[in-house]
Parts: sequence; C-alpha cells; structure tokens
Amino acid sequence: MIRFESVYKRYPSGRDALAGVSFELQKGEMAFLTGPSGAGKSTLLKLVALIERPSRGTVLVNNQNTSRVKRRQIPYFRRRIGIVFQDHKLLNDRTIFDNVALPLVISASRRRDVERRVRAALDQVGLLGREKALPLTLSAGEQQRVGIARAVASRPDLVIADEPTGNLDPDLSLEIMQLFERFNEVGVTILIATHDLELIERLGHRRLRLDGGKVVAGKTDG
Repeated sequence: MIRFESVYKRYPSGRDALAGVSFELQKGEMAFLTGPSGAGKSTLLKLVALIERPSRGTVLVNNQNTSRVKRRQIPYFRRRIGIVFQDHKLLNDRTIFDNVALPLVISASRRRDVERRVRAALDQVGLLGREKALPLTLSAGEQQRVGIARAVASRPDLVIADEPTGNLDPDLSLEIMQLFERFNEVGVTILIATHDLELIERLGHRRLRLDGGKVVAGKTDG
C-alpha cells in the first residue's frame, strides 16, 4: 500500500526533512508515525499525498510510483486517499453536509451518490442528524469527527492523519483513535502521525519512529 525506498527530502532552505527513509505499510495495516517535533512526520505524510515530492528515492502508494504522477493527475491520485488534519480545515460558512460533501462534489459524483455517502459517513462518526449545523456550533471533538467523515466519504483505500488528536483531551482522543480502528477493521489502511505515545501504547498497533529524518524503529519506539 505504501513503500518508501531510500527517500530523501530537502527543502529549498537547505533543511533535510527526510534522510534515507525506507519502510513498507501493507494493505489493510494500521500504524502510528511517531517522533519529536521536526522529525519529519508531516513531510512523510505530504509525500504520501503528493503535496510534496521527494528529492531522491522512491515513494509508492497503491503500487503507483508517485514520481510518475503528472501534475494534472494529482487530483485523481488523491481520490483514493483520505486526509485528516489536526486543525480540521473545515469551511466555517458551509454546513456540515457541505463540508463532508466537498471532495465528492469536486470529483463530480452524482448528487444521489453524494447524499448517500455523506449521510453514511456522518452516521459512522456519530453525527447523523447534524447535517445542517455549522462547524462553529460543534465541539472540537465533533469538528474532528466531521474531518474524518469528509476523509472517508469517498471510500478511500488509505487514510492518513496528521496529529488528529493534538487539540483534544484524553477521552476524546481515545474516541477518535477508536474511530480510525473501526475503519481499519473494514480494510482501510491507516497511517497516523501523533505525539500521544501513552494513547497509542494502549492501542497496540505498529509504530514507525522518526528521528532526525530517519526511521529509527519499525515496530516500537524503543
């Protein structure tokens, strides 16, 4: 599902964000990406989503070499990837329904399919019935659930999340992680960047630890 082969990423400033990263995440696997701030976690996720491209090395996602994806093909490439952000990135002047529907509308899905998929996604995250609400009327945890519903509404094969519980208290953080586990149980591949080691220790999934732009552990943080 995801394979990095000796991947390097150097930004124009000269900073090396990743230095020779190699790992593989199998289809249907769930894993956490950990490490200190500045270790390269966000950069790695951006390479998966083709928000950035590697300076050297090979990134394969869904058996597709991202270096061969042309700029005009990137929107189509991203249709099979759900992306969840720490700060939700919701449109505050749009309803919850419209926020979740946005990727489906962009991909020109039929209106009947959009309505069905949005309601199904909101049902999965426990927000069915709140379609007409605006994001600012929801709690932080509910807003993150909307972000997750938006990410899964298109039924992606892969979901990546960058610090999805960073602004939440421990109980809400656990609820959000359990949502990801439920999607993983039905075959969605999940990769989550997080600082919350105490929480992921309880969940027991594989961990990839980055430090100084390198993978220093593939199964644990030790």
